[in-house]
Amino acid sequence: MREKGQRHLHLLEKIVAGLALAAVLGLSAGFARADEPAALRSASVLVQDAASGETLYAKNQSAVLPIASITKLMTAIVILDAKVDLQQRVVISGDDYDQVKGTRSRLRAGTPLTRDELLLLALMSSENRAAAALARTYPGGAEVFVAAMNAKARELGMNDTRFVDSSGLSPDNVSSARDLARLVAKAHEYPLIREYSTRTSATVESFGGRRLGFSNTNRLVRGGQWEIALSKTGYIAEAGRCLVMRVRMASRELNVILLDSWGRLSRIGDANRIRKWLESNAVTGKRL
Repeated sequence: MREKGQRHLHLLEKIVAGLALAAVLGLSAGFARADEPAALRSASVLVQDAASGETLYAKNQSAVLPIASITKLMTAIVILDAKVDLQQRVVISGDDYDQVKGTRSRLRAGTPLTRDELLLLALMSSENRAAAALARTYPGGAEVFVAAMNAKARELGMNDTRFVDSSGLSPDNVSSARDLARLVAKAHEYPLIREYSTRTSATVESFGGRRLGFSNTNRLVRGGQWEIALSKTGYIAEAGRCLVMRVRMASRELNVILLDSWGRLSRIGDANRIRKWLESNAVTGKRL
């Protein structure tokens, strides 16, 4: 009888111990979840300290994905490195029209703009014909321009990256979040890229003195509530919604990369979720 009672007691002890272990594991999992931004919709994410290169958060950072108009940051770098005359006028041509996706543009064939204006519209408003015209009028033409883009990627150690056009309309323009952090860091070295990618709006002159207004494709830039030093958005169906930024959050300069985010506003939502997570940890004094 006594042995039976002892066995019963041991069984109860095992049950209690098991419940205690489950509670501890559950609590630990809760803490792990609290150490990450909540419910990000982007397929690939990288949040990196711009000064130290420290990774604060990563999700599928090595996945090689289409990057859409994030491509235009490299387009701008190649143009500025070539030191071409930015005040030279370039006439938009039918050759600059999108033959891949059939996207529309208010820059009609025959529109004369300076390279400087084309660069501004490509970075701020993600104007595809502007990016195409920059490549077409590059010394040697578009093919040489794309070769220069790929050469620059290799120079920067962007081993996951490949470009086939200057606009990002082709899904064959691919990269990874970790490579794009390198691209953002390099692009940030160019004052004109910083300025043009974060300008809220601009007006250019078209046919017969007609004024055309353009705005920034990043609503966080337009809203004016963020300290954004560099920005670029991107979208094609194969790439989803993409966003890269050099931004100040929680008193730190960060490179933020968001790729293949589903939903029209999901990349903006993800940026806000990351900001809330960082600021919450900063308030509690938690080291990331």
